Amino acid sequence: MDGEPFRRLVAWVARRPAAVIGAVVALSVAGGLFAALTLHPTAATDTLVGRGTDTYKATQRYHDRFGDDSVVVLVRGPLPRLVLTQDIERLLGLEGCLSGNAPPGVTPRGGFNGPCARLARDKPVQVVYGPGTFINESVRQISDQFTAQSQAKAAQAQRVADAAYRLARGKGFGVAAARKYAAQAKQLVYAQFTRDVLQLALRYGLRSPPRLNDPTFVSTLVFDATKPTGTPKSRFAYLFPTRNSAVVQARLKPGLSDAQRDRAISEIRAAVRMPDWHLRNGESYLVTGAPVLVSDISGTISHSLVVLLIAALLIMAATLAIVFRAPLRLLPLGIAVCAAALTFGALAVVGAPLTMATIGVLPVLIGLAVDYAIQYQSRCNEEGDVMRAATVGAPTIATAGAATAAGFLVLVLSPVPMVRGFGLLLVVGIGLALACALTVGSAVLLRARGAAADGSPRPRRSPAALSAAWRGAEDLLASNRASIALRRAGSATGARVLGVAVRDPRRVVLVGLVLAVAGWGLDTQTRVESNIQKLVPQSLGSLKNLKALQESTGVGGEIDVTVQAKDLTDPRVVGWMSDYQQGLLRHYGYSDTRGCGHATLCPAFSLPDLFRTTGAHPSKAAINALLDAVPPYFSQAVITNDRTVATLAFGIRLMPLSKQQDVIDTMASQLHPPPGVKAELAGLPVLAAAANAKVSSSWRRLGTLLAGLLAVALVLLLAFRSTARALVPLVPIALATGWSALILFCVRIPLNPMSVTLGALVIAISTEFSVLLAERYRQERRAGHGEREALERTYRSTGAAVIASGTTAIAGFAVLVISDIAMLRNFGIVTVIDLAVSLLGVLIVLPSVLVLAGRGELVLPSLSRLRRARAVA
Repeated sequence: MDGEPFRRLVAWVARRPAAVIGAVVALSVAGGLFAALTLHPTAATDTLVGRGTDTYKATQRYHDRFGDDSVVVLVRGPLPRLVLTQDIERLLGLEGCLSGNAPPGVTPRGGFNGPCARLARDKPVQVVYGPGTFINESVRQISDQFTAQSQAKAAQAQRVADAAYRLARGKGFGVAAARKYAAQAKQLVYAQFTRDVLQLALRYGLRSPPRLNDPTFVSTLVFDATKPTGTPKSRFAYLFPTRNSAVVQARLKPGLSDAQRDRAISEIRAAVRMPDWHLRNGESYLVTGAPVLVSDISGTISHSLVVLLIAALLIMAATLAIVFRAPLRLLPLGIAVCAAALTFGALAVVGAPLTMATIGVLPVLIGLAVDYAIQYQSRCNEEGDVMRAATVGAPTIATAGAATAAGFLVLVLSPVPMVRGFGLLLVVGIGLALACALTVGSAVLLRARGAAADGSPRPRRSPAALSAAWRGAEDLLASNRASIALRRAGSATGARVLGVAVRDPRRVVLVGLVLAVAGWGLDTQTRVESNIQKLVPQSLGSLKNLKALQESTGVGGEIDVTVQAKDLTDPRVVGWMSDYQQGLLRHYGYSDTRGCGHATLCPAFSLPDLFRTTGAHPSKAAINALLDAVPPYFSQAVITNDRTVATLAFGIRLMPLSKQQDVIDTMASQLHPPPGVKAELAGLPVLAAAANAKVSSSWRRLGTLLAGLLAVALVLLLAFRSTARALVPLVPIALATGWSALILFCVRIPLNPMSVTLGALVIAISTEFSVLLAERYRQERRAGHGEREALERTYRSTGAAVIASGTTAIAGFAVLVISDIAMLRNFGIVTVIDLAVSLLGVLIVLPSVLVLAGRGELVLPSLSRLRRARAVA
């Protein structure tokens, strides 16, 4: 790569260094502030699964028709205490509050600014299903039917009486006699009605019109008389999962923004805490569900970003003080902060969200930016001239940065959107980091050197007390006996490594190759952690509540099967839906007698549940009659108004995503609807399992490795125009992927949806180290130095800077270990281990590769030789 453009850039900076420093710092401050004020954190579904996938589209179609995922209010306590006391009225009040259906002109409980009033104004909840609403609707329906039948019977009795009167008068009876016959006919009609009412009353234990606070009616409606007292009917498992739990589901409206969803969840939580709805018989509420967990994870993202930034700055400042022995040693950290602020400011400008993966960019980017700044500053110190360093050193640094960016760019092939965003943001950050190093870095170095060279006044020194404090801290960190002994041991070890590289380079490369092959083979055995409970912050209250929901109900999520047909009232379609549902429930251990217990799948509210009372094979007329009779409030949860789309719902236990995928595969394999009927799986568990199946594929990881190596090779070929110069640095990089896989297998730390990208990360970062060292060795050899001397000079100059920058980069990754997000914490651990191994491996193996290539024992011909060979042929 030509150094002239970089020389011109630095010359332009040299004419206005103060302005450049001021402009970059101002833009950085503005970018950081804009990012802090506008970036919105999210852990939404579309950060895990692409919007273009079939499962995502199916889930969105389901949400559009039946509402978004539900916020669940779990009521814990014996059911008789809840439904047979006045607590059911309090629960009904809470359900009405959550639904936002305040009567016109009536101020909701809690006042005009209370949570009930805010829910009524914002209307974020589409529908609420709960025990109070169910029992109250049952009371209303029975009362409405009784009233309607009473009115119908009254009209019928009057018609019969009128007919009897006319018949009697027509036969010559007098008025009195005719009226008597009319009254008797009316009594017969009422007697038949009374018989029907008595049968209904006996069925529900009614002694009077049903009421919400009638224990006899409620007990008959809710509990199974054939089982121990307090056991709910199995058909109502979606409301009463066990004898000691009830569930309220507030299904959110589809299309809510993250902010609207977070606000709705906050209002629901506030409503549940209201004293008006406190239960008086020992029951308790828990608010949970997928939207709540996602909202809470999103809330931790911003906090984690601030913590990681502060930790990264402190750790890297200490690291630089130890490993970077140069004037202005904290300048690289300042440049890195500017690059990070500009990068996240650009993220905010384009309106992209802040995901869990985006957080991981921060320490990585700071580490890389420090790396570029150290390399450039070291070359400036070595050359003694900033312009000379820009001409000679900047092209190599820029080439290494471009190759690193290419290595990260392969992450756009990931099926997980947040991983794709991770890669793209790092590519942008690398460009900005290089730009900051060459502009503001050059400006600071020029001003510092100008002050020393031309005799102009030097910058005002720090106060004596501050200088003394800094010197004391420096002595403590870098000048103590342990640090000195460590540096001496490192120098001695380095000398021995270089000696072995020159004496027996083949053996070094062979050992490295054997270890790499072992790592590649064992990589397929590395476990991928997919249990969502172990990947999110364990301190989240919503996670604890989700576990409590499963412990109480046996269910931790919901899988939906959307069924579409021209006419869902066809008995053939209803029969297939019922058989499919019951077959799966039996297969996974559920029965009416055992209940959910330890069953993998449990029934949730579905269309076939409406037809249990119509017999095993209801007729079309019976199906239509029942759908006409069911209140729209309930039927809208399972079938659309035009009766063309319906849903089957299954509750699923919380489990590792790999096992969850097995369940989903079984459900899909048995999904054989009748001709003319379309059925598809939907729901958050389906999305999460599908994403995990793609991410954890060892073949996909191998493909990512190969794509990363190819991308780096192409960039180096374009930059160097030589296969030897391009491919020699790739040898230790390729081997490093195997070493890192071997170490990862040995330490038994599982991968997760973030750390499966580790191969691309190792390639991208190792590229920097390998390219810089290889190019510096080439320059030393061209200057006439022998193998051993060229290696010593390379490692004494560029090698020292590589160690300093590599150590600082690793320290940046180590910051992730303090994250409260388990996925990022584990990612940080495996990254620190693997990058440390990769850095040491590259430092050890690269000299041998360089020696073999120089001796012609590593056959990598240049492009010009290939052209000449083709011309001769």
